[in-house]
Amino acid sequence: MAGNLVRVAMLNPGFRGVCIREVQKSLKESAKRLIEDKIASFGVGSMFDVQEAVIKTPGDGVIIFQGMQDHTSESVKSLEGFDVAWCEEAQSLSQRSLTLLRPTIRKDGSELWFSWNRTRKVDPVDALLTQGSPPTDSLVVKANWSDNPWFPDVLNQERLDDQRDRPDQYEHVWEGDYAKVTEGAYYAKQLLQARRESRIGRVAVDPLMELRTFWDLGVNDSTAIWVAQFIGREIRVLDYLEGQGQPLAYYVNELRSRGLSKALAVLPHDGSHRDVVTAVKVEDHLRQAGFTVQTIKNQGKGAAMRRVETVRRLFPRIWINEAACMDGIDALGAYHERKDEARNVGLGPEHDWASHAADAFGLMCVAYQEPGLNDAHEERFADATRSRHTGY
Repeated sequence: MAGNLVRVAMLNPGFRGVCIREVQKSLKESAKRLIEDKIASFGVGSMFDVQEAVIKTPGDGVIIFQGMQDHTSESVKSLEGFDVAWCEEAQSLSQRSLTLLRPTIRKDGSELWFSWNRTRKVDPVDALLTQGSPPTDSLVVKANWSDNPWFPDVLNQERLDDQRDRPDQYEHVWEGDYAKVTEGAYYAKQLLQARRESRIGRVAVDPLMELRTFWDLGVNDSTAIWVAQFIGREIRVLDYLEGQGQPLAYYVNELRSRGLSKALAVLPHDGSHRDVVTAVKVEDHLRQAGFTVQTIKNQGKGAAMRRVETVRRLFPRIWINEAACMDGIDALGAYHERKDEARNVGLGPEHDWASHAADAFGLMCVAYQEPGLNDAHEERFADATRSRHTGY
């Protein structure tokens, strides 16, 4: 991309290009040094004027470097006359940035270039260009190490080392697959082992056993719900749903549409909090809607890490229905620790897009009781267990 930008600038006097990232705190984080290296390697330094913040191109053109988060709907209009906008690390572009940028680069013959390594299928650039039909006149190229005729031996050895030592990361880093786990994710080893043992795949519902839903409640962020059955010493995870900014009725209707109107709803401690609008507890709302409800009490300080350890301990007995739970699995693979980089110490789980699914999954594991170990627990669930579900 950098080399092509230099080539286009040489062939088109007056060329104007902008190199974009979602967040660019300094020019060190931009593509400027890479473009400078290409100008030097092509031996065309006399045609360009490399300045501190911009690169002047032949015919009084320019290449600039900007972060999309710094733009508003008004300021982005300054890019209207540009010939090329190259979005580097485009997997980080927000939907807001993409929405601002697409109609702005509209000069006759202008182009938008995106380069990225796939992370999630819901990333806006991925959804735009690889899901369904891309925009008219788009050209989408998947390029891997195997397409590089000059691929050096030293990189090939690194690739082989990753294939051997980091199989959970290999497909994403080297083969262009979506990231299944984030580096340092809490459940990276557990997910890899589950895949090796074929515990992530097709999982069928048992029509005679109770269906349970496990919730993480969001007010200003996401609500996540896992659907599972406890069958003997196995936890069978059957389905996953998530929404943001939706009223409780949305989830009630969604569960009903999936045949889960009689499922036991297991809520975190804030399920006993009153709704700020209706002054009715979430658990009471669900009871009124016909659900049997259990609320897990507050586990106090350190609850998040206790959930992590419980999930890790129980993962060998967990089976996950991959097709219905893909988004939830992606979240589990991305759930990681927040770190103080200066002191290199952990600060507990990162609260981001992945944490909602992970918290609900942790609640499921906290609620699980191994058969025979707690008769009082079994008795407490006796009434709920009698509800039967024949289709899912």
